[in-house]
Amino acid sequence: MVPGARIELATPAFSGRRSTSELPRHANNFSSLGASRRSVNSPGIFCFCVPWFNTNMPTTVQESASVISELNKLASSASNADALMDSIVTLLHEKLTRYNWVGFYMLDPNDANMLVLGPFRGAATPHTRIPLNQGICGAAASSGETVVVDDVNSDPRYLACSLETKSEIVVPVFAKGKVVGELDIDSHVPAAFGSDDRKLCEHAAQLLGKFTESHS
Repeated sequence: MVPGARIELATPAFSGRRSTSELPRHANNFSSLGASRRSVNSPGIFCFCVPWFNTNMPTTVQESASVISELNKLASSASNADALMDSIVTLLHEKLTRYNWVGFYMLDPNDANMLVLGPFRGAATPHTRIPLNQGICGAAASSGETVVVDDVNSDPRYLACSLETKSEIVVPVFAKGKVVGELDIDSHVPAAFGSDDRKLCEHAAQLLGKFTESHS
């Protein structure tokens, strides 16, 4: 669909054409989209001018602010760190369609050089344990810095687990000044993570870190 494309719809009584429930996400809220509606000569048929939404674009400031607000509520009501991690990955995976795999890796309490898979949403991964000297996950945890990779196929550190993955962001989780884990997100879209995605993911990691500090 191109911006401003016109879609003709008919009520079920007249034909089997698409109903408004089959329009792109949010398209039923025509007034909020600034969409125009006018009837045409054929009974039961209307024309809607629907703005185009590109769900492959990086997160906007508005999207980020909305999700951050929800993340803050989750952190304030979580019963424990595992519950908070589970809530965070669920929220990010459901709210942001470009976030195709969202999960936490935490340092193994019995091996400080090993990351262990925690709560996640998305396809199962064979990488349930990752040494700190391997992969983009290992690089983020070792350096203590956020790593954003626009094209995983061009990064030799990438540990392949899905042919569909095109880009990745990994954010360390700090508690009491030390890295205790990380938030890892894969996308099927190249260069899916912009500056607002980075701020959002870093905020999520900070919430977990602060929660861990206050409950340890």
